Amino acid sequence: MDLFQPSPSAHPGPELPELLPLGPDGIVVRFGRVVSPQLSAAVLAFEQAVQENLPDGVTEVAPSLSSVLVRFDPARGRRDQVLTALRKLLGGVDWLAETLPPASRIWHVPVCFGADQAPDLKTFCQLAGLSSEQAIAQITQTPLRVLAIGFAPGQPYLGYLPPAWDIPRRAALTPQVPAGALVAALRQLVLFNHASPTGWFQIGETAFRPFQRDRTVPFALKSGDSVQFHAIGSAEYSALKNRSDGLGGARYEAGA
Repeated sequence: MDLFQPSPSAHPGPELPELLPLGPDGIVVRFGRVVSPQLSAAVLAFEQAVQENLPDGVTEVAPSLSSVLVRFDPARGRRDQVLTALRKLLGGVDWLAETLPPASRIWHVPVCFGADQAPDLKTFCQLAGLSSEQAIAQITQTPLRVLAIGFAPGQPYLGYLPPAWDIPRRAALTPQVPAGALVAALRQLVLFNHASPTGWFQIGETAFRPFQRDRTVPFALKSGDSVQFHAIGSAEYSALKNRSDGLGGARYEAGA
């Protein structure tokens, strides 16, 4: 029997996600192929369940937008044992009906929407059918969650914004957006930790750096954290950029 194929008789009820091998020490638990708020809730709920019931030998649990990567140390846990533990956690639960687990931390992050810091805001708003004021209000009034961290160290994918934000990527790349650029990407916001090319729309900028190598805690954000953005003016933004801690005025408080 294929270790990665669930047994229907062993798992009655909701269909299980796919269990896929990844190299000699990884298993990908894939909940779907089309990213959605429902899928993200399933991913974060399952990641929390694995973290709270960590199978023997597991060394890393990392969510993406549609799956959870589970890595294990082959010297401390066999693949079949880890698979059995994952199936036990998956079985009998309709993960796509799960709600987002409560955030353990709520981050408050200042962001500037000035013309120099949001060069694509006007164009994006025209495509989305929003005024700049409406777009900024939706960014700052919507509690966003860290759905995944990737592409670059510490870089968060934050969601979800209302359906009007479901705007496709631009036809041509912007050669470079600066570190701290906040870009709109299919109902999500992505916060660039370093300068980078992108096909998405830069609609704001923050002095917050989610990753800073020499900081006491280099990675500020964790998957599942809640992020609340707060609009600030250009003068305050300039002052925050000079802070050496890379937090740019961001702070967090305990959640649930």
